[in-house]
Amino acid sequence: MRSRKVLLIVGFLITWTYATYYLLLRNTGVNLSRAQAHQMYRLNVEARDANKKSHDMAKNLLQLVKTKYDQAQTVSTPQISIVAAEISGEMLEQPVAKQTPAPIPTRTYMGNGEPVFPVLVFACNRVSVKKCIDNLIEYRPSMEQFPIIVSQDCGDENTKGVIQSFGNQVTLIEQPDQSDIKVLPKERKFKGYYKIARHYGWALNTTFKVGFDFAIIVEDDLNVAPDFFEYFLGTHKLLKQDPSLWCVSAWNDNGKAAVVDASKPELLYRTDFFPGLGWMLTKKLWSELSVKWPKSFWDDWIRHPAQRKHRVCIRPEISRTRTFGKIGVSNGLFFDKYLKHIKLSEDFVQFTKINMSHLLKDNYDKTFVQSVYTYPIVTYDELRRNLIAAEGPVRIQYTTREQYKRITKMLGLMDDFKSGVPRTAYHGIVSFFYNKRRVHLAPNANWKGYDLSWS
Repeated sequence: MRSRKVLLIVGFLITWTYATYYLLLRNTGVNLSRAQAHQMYRLNVEARDANKKSHDMAKNLLQLVKTKYDQAQTVSTPQISIVAAEISGEMLEQPVAKQTPAPIPTRTYMGNGEPVFPVLVFACNRVSVKKCIDNLIEYRPSMEQFPIIVSQDCGDENTKGVIQSFGNQVTLIEQPDQSDIKVLPKERKFKGYYKIARHYGWALNTTFKVGFDFAIIVEDDLNVAPDFFEYFLGTHKLLKQDPSLWCVSAWNDNGKAAVVDASKPELLYRTDFFPGLGWMLTKKLWSELSVKWPKSFWDDWIRHPAQRKHRVCIRPEISRTRTFGKIGVSNGLFFDKYLKHIKLSEDFVQFTKINMSHLLKDNYDKTFVQSVYTYPIVTYDELRRNLIAAEGPVRIQYTTREQYKRITKMLGLMDDFKSGVPRTAYHGIVSFFYNKRRVHLAPNANWKGYDLSWS
């Protein structure tokens, strides 16, 4: 289409040149003074020069168009556009110059003694990372306290350009090892997970070697809530105070709108299940994990008892992250059924003003775990039909893997296990909201621990 437009412009200019030349000759009288004759001669020469230039330009354009269609591997469109601009005088839209990202920050603590929390965004080849970064910048309270470090794998130039367009609002680091990973034939379809594990290991090493005590990990397909940063500011001290805690996550695996209490955005839990999807860890934990970091499936590896060592994470009632990335190495696993229905908190909770001591292990086990077993036992049918006379929380009891999976499917909860641990569980207890009532899906009171064979 652009080639046709260019040819029309050139044709018009050539026609105009010849017409001008012809009219000049016709309108020139025979009784010319010396000065008039000299002027006419000069105009005649200029007209012929213009005609020659137009003719040469047309030949060049035709040759470029021929090259474009005859040799598909040679992209000539930009050259045609430049020539057309010279002829027509049009000002074509120029590409935006790539801005220079900020260097890796070296400041690890603020002047008031609070830590700096690098937000490490993992990216590869999805230009939709722009949505993630836009969202982070929108809610970031301080560029200095929450520097955004985007770590890119894959070497995709379009994605890199998007990241660079943010200029010094972000730092771009690039995973240098783009070599192929050799895997067994039966694991070729999982090669993407090997690359992800390699990327995570390199990026976390690169970030923590600066000296930061904490890091917040975000994938490139996540949106965050307005109080995302406030959430981590209010909970980070727990990771230092309680050795039984090893992460704070912004994600609730059972965070669908139908099974959370929207009136309790401040509600937080302890969970034995590692949630991921927007989470914070310490330099001390990374020092422990980095020396044995796996070659693939790092998230399943981290959930194994050999790594977890009975440690737990903090997670919210209402998620502070939500994924918009259906397409990825997991091929949309769980997306349509669960992930796209996760409720993202819209409230701003001042977590830094809340006393978090109730989440410390000794306090939590006394107030939460013990209280769960004081609540009346009901059946799913009674809960569904709202046949429970008593007000307040209730408990549904399970004793086998099959019973657990059957109940969770009926309730619309995620029913899988990782290393024997149900999603969101603490001491086997999965808490949710149903028919305007707090419900705890819990094992027997004499529960002995998780069973790996349930996975």
